[in-house]
Order: sequence, then structure tokens, then C-alpha cells
Amino acid sequence: NVLPSCLLLALLLLAPALPAPHERGLIFNLDTGELCLQSAQCKSGCCHRHSGLSLARCAPKAAEFQECSPKSVYGVYYKCPCESGLTCNADKTIVGSITNSDFGLCKDPRNSDGS
Repeated sequence: NVLPSCLLLALLLLAPALPAPHERGLIFNLDTGELCLQSAQCKSGCCHRHSGLSLARCAPKAAEFQECSPKSVYGVYYKCPCESGLTCNADKTIVGSITNSDFGLCKDPRNSDGS
């Protein structure tokens, strides 16, 4: 009878030390404001930098009527892509695709009037 109660006590004491499956890591699942190299590392899905010389940090995605960038293969943005359900209406150019400078506005595609 003593062994099961000791085992139960040990499990109760060790439970907080076990890692949670969705806990933030050192490389992935990063919170807003944490340094990043790729958008895949961020919970928000946007690794953002203010300029070419600034450090990139995880940032929230752009809301409706905010400036945005279309999804990019580079994974680092000067303007974050739109939140889910919104589209980034940006003029895509070859130079803009290379320099990551094709910006637009997030809009809800369900609005029939286009505004």
C-alpha cells in the first residue's frame, strides 16, 4: 500500500517539470517581439524588420486597411502579410519581388464594393 502512494506523490511532484507539447521553443513558436530569421519561426507567421539594417522580430499580421506585403519566399517582411481571410492588394513587379517592396492594403475579398 505504501508503494502506490509514493508513486502517486512522485508523479504529482514531477508533473510540472514535464514540458507542455505547445510550449514556446528557442527557435520556433516565438512570441511577438522576439528576434527571428524566418516567418515560420513566429506564432504570428510574420518575421518583420523596419529597414535593411534592423533586426527582424516577430510581429502580428496586418489587419484590414493596414499596409501589407504579399506572401514572400524570403520569409522576412517590411510589411507583414494580412490576417487570415484578408487579401493583400499590391501591384507586383519583378523589382519589387526581388527587393521585397511590393506593398498594398489588406482588404476583405467578400466586400462587393471593393473598398
